Amino acid sequence: MSSIQVNVDGDVEELMKRLRTMENVDFKGVLNAVGEGLRTSTAERFERGEAPDGSAWKKSVRARDGGGKTLIDTAVLRNSINVRNGSAGVAVGTNDIRAATHQFGDSRTIRAKNGKRLTFQVGGRWRSVESVTIHIPARPFLGISDEDEQEIKETLEEAMAEAMEGVG
Repeated sequence: MSSIQVNVDGDVEELMKRLRTMENVDFKGVLNAVGEGLRTSTAERFERGEAPDGSAWKKSVRARDGGGKTLIDTAVLRNSINVRNGSAGVAVGTNDIRAATHQFGDSRTIRAKNGKRLTFQVGGRWRSVESVTIHIPARPFLGISDEDEQEIKETLEEAMAEAMEGVG
């Protein structure tokens, strides 16, 4: 599964430590709620075409020339985002083979398979070359935005409040 590990600190880390020690807290359930919130947020980023930091993705050629949105023509990547959680933490990611290419960007060189040269048409003219290098810009979709961090904190605070009500 492609994923990015993000360690939390400050208030969120302290809340998680406290919740782990409370016997009447379903910590796995709390982590599942956090993970589902992050999965939803990630899917929404695909609709907005933006990275976790709020910066816009560079439009794909298909989206630019044919309308539509970048990275959601078939929605396979967006729909592959999943949540895995356990007692120690939660992971949001995908097992889609293209995920890392889109998350980090990549350059690929294409060479002829059945001859010495590639032949293709560009702008009505035929071209013949030994190889072509394409550049795929990074379009980060996995990560925690400022809004995500606030939602995580609120989820943990809510779980803490519910646990405290159960104690008294």
